[in-house]
Amino acid sequence: MNQIKKLLIIGFVWPEPNSSAAGGRMMQLISVFIANGYQITFASPALDSEFMVDLSEFGVEKKSIKLNSSTFDDFIIELNPDVVLFDRFMIEEQFGWRVTENCPNAIRLLDTEDLHCLRTARQKAFKENRIFQLTDLLSEEVAKREIASILRCDFSLMISQFEMDILKDVFKISPSLLFYLPFLVDEITEESLSKLPSFEERKHFVFIGNFLHEPNWNTVQYLKESIWPLIKKDFPEAVLEVYGAYPSQKVLQLHQPKNGFFIMGRAVDANEVVKKSRVVLAPIRFGAGLKGKLLEAMQCGTPSVTTTVGAEAMSGTLDWNGFIEDNPQEFAKKAIALYQDENLWKQSQKNGIVIINECYQKSDYADDLIIKVNSLLMNSDEHRLHNFMGNLLQHHAFRSTMYMSKWIEAKNKN
Repeated sequence: MNQIKKLLIIGFVWPEPNSSAAGGRMMQLISVFIANGYQITFASPALDSEFMVDLSEFGVEKKSIKLNSSTFDDFIIELNPDVVLFDRFMIEEQFGWRVTENCPNAIRLLDTEDLHCLRTARQKAFKENRIFQLTDLLSEEVAKREIASILRCDFSLMISQFEMDILKDVFKISPSLLFYLPFLVDEITEESLSKLPSFEERKHFVFIGNFLHEPNWNTVQYLKESIWPLIKKDFPEAVLEVYGAYPSQKVLQLHQPKNGFFIMGRAVDANEVVKKSRVVLAPIRFGAGLKGKLLEAMQCGTPSVTTTVGAEAMSGTLDWNGFIEDNPQEFAKKAIALYQDENLWKQSQKNGIVIINECYQKSDYADDLIIKVNSLLMNSDEHRLHNFMGNLLQHHAFRSTMYMSKWIEAKNKN
């Protein structure tokens, strides 16, 4: 009889699938490992949240852990996991060395969520009012930390093919350390499509996004200041509803009902909101990874207008679920056309269904992930032997985060 394998996930935050794409992504990963018989413990140093998912409903044990504390060492020695999944590179920095020290045989996986250094470098270029260049990444401080984390792990889950190419071409990361794993969703059938609200049953434009994420806040500012006035000029009766978790006071101050611009706050059910809307607007100017809000739009049968950055790596060579426009005037024109032209809207909806069914099927990726993990469980020594740079970064002389953590712990005791 096969021994049950143990997976420890160390989360940056507790999963909130109704608040962010990152929370949805984490629950997709959990479902894949559960379906393959893994016993899962989810640990995090984050505070509990009112909107966090109840992990026990999925058979996942929840464990609160402390930063810079040897109590984690005791916890992981007792758990003795076969696989450890770090949720973002910052978590690997904090806990990776403790995992290596106490459970050296455990397979170490990193879920990057998106390439943080890409998002940071793009944001910096945007604020400096210049065009982002890939070479900007080489001088980005976050890149040094993030690439070191990727090298220290046995392999990293990459949500974007574009970001995989960056790691291979710009940073010369070996393909053996990377695994492409986009969002994982179920097929949209003709039957499920027929149950979605029709063109006539839908109304209003919508934007939805977690406001703790800087690109989302910037997008709403851009909508309010630049794009919405252009839409209202040619389509006076237009209404835009802006939904998102954790809106700050500066977000709420944009609420302007007289101008058809509504700040709605957190959506109780994001899917229902998007299904009832006719067009998603997402003029994203910087960011990284795949955009969960645009995938959700496709799943809800709702066409979208976004930017090159918004649609990056999401549809391959397939036609977009609406329009991709970087020019604000063209963006506004296409948004109005998509809202008013039923034939155009229906074709765009079909495009989104094709993208979902060809690019994001769970069945196309989940089995390969488990095969990869199980292969490493049997052959980790050989794999690690060829990751010389990773071994170098595990060497004590380079483990500054370990010594900093030990110093903080000693200081806290005193």
